[in-house]
Amino acid sequence: MSAADASLETRLVAPELARAGAAAHAGPPPKRRSPWATLTATVIALLWTIPTVGLLITSFRRQIDATGSGWWTVWRDPTFTLKNYDEALFGGTTSLSSYFINSLVITIPSVLIPISIAALAAYGFAWMKFKGRGTVFLVIFALQIVPLQVALLPLLKRSIQFGLNGSFWPIWIAHSIFALPLAIYLLHNFMREIPAELIEAARVDGAGHVRIFFGVLMPLLVPALAAFSIFQFLWVWNDLLVGLTMIGGTPGLSPLTVRVAELSGTRGSAWHLLSAGAFISIIVPLIVFIAFQRFFVRGLLAGSVKG
Repeated sequence: MSAADASLETRLVAPELARAGAAAHAGPPPKRRSPWATLTATVIALLWTIPTVGLLITSFRRQIDATGSGWWTVWRDPTFTLKNYDEALFGGTTSLSSYFINSLVITIPSVLIPISIAALAAYGFAWMKFKGRGTVFLVIFALQIVPLQVALLPLLKRSIQFGLNGSFWPIWIAHSIFALPLAIYLLHNFMREIPAELIEAARVDGAGHVRIFFGVLMPLLVPALAAFSIFQFLWVWNDLLVGLTMIGGTPGLSPLTVRVAELSGTRGSAWHLLSAGAFISIIVPLIVFIAFQRFFVRGLLAGSVKG
């Protein structure tokens, strides 16, 4: 083969080799999304959103319009008012504003208490060696299957015996106890995915458990802590059973959900006020979830896969 033929073959083969190398480096082509899956997800999202939209529209309609026609007829005569929210929040017969504050007072400590205890407990199970560690962790994990209805009455009796009734402590303790097993499990799984070399390097530098936890692990735990905080916030804010059982008999301490449930019984025909009260109760968790949903997803996926 002459030098000219070899040069021509090189020029012809080189581009093919380059394209093959680029394709191998790029990896397999991305999978195309199924249009049926997209359509199904869209339909489910619309069906899930329609009741909320109807509740929102009804909450702004006048009483005569809300009781005389369905919310889907609002486009015929789009007349809206803020009077429903004013009466629901500050009216003499409803006055949801004080119950709104009660829900905040109940929810914030019910999030901070279990997440603080669970973070310390998860560190102990993940990075401290002690006898029976696996057995204790298994017992805590198994507590997730215990129905909270089983423990409500015993907790209420103990609260009365210790003189805690008439305060927020019974509901704080109840929500914290019910949240701890899941919180410890999630945070433990996240901590176990942190490289052991990072902990060993801190120990070589003379760091103890307190410094390792707050200085090394705490910045890495932000996604997991945020995910559980959002989950617990939504759970406590929307809770009715625990609030009704532990402090439902004390009007000055009852959460917003208890008062809205009472409105559905005493004001079943006042749809304009009932819808306004219901939307007031869901607006806070809705804002929290929309604002922090990326942390929620990242935290739930953290520790679930390796690599």
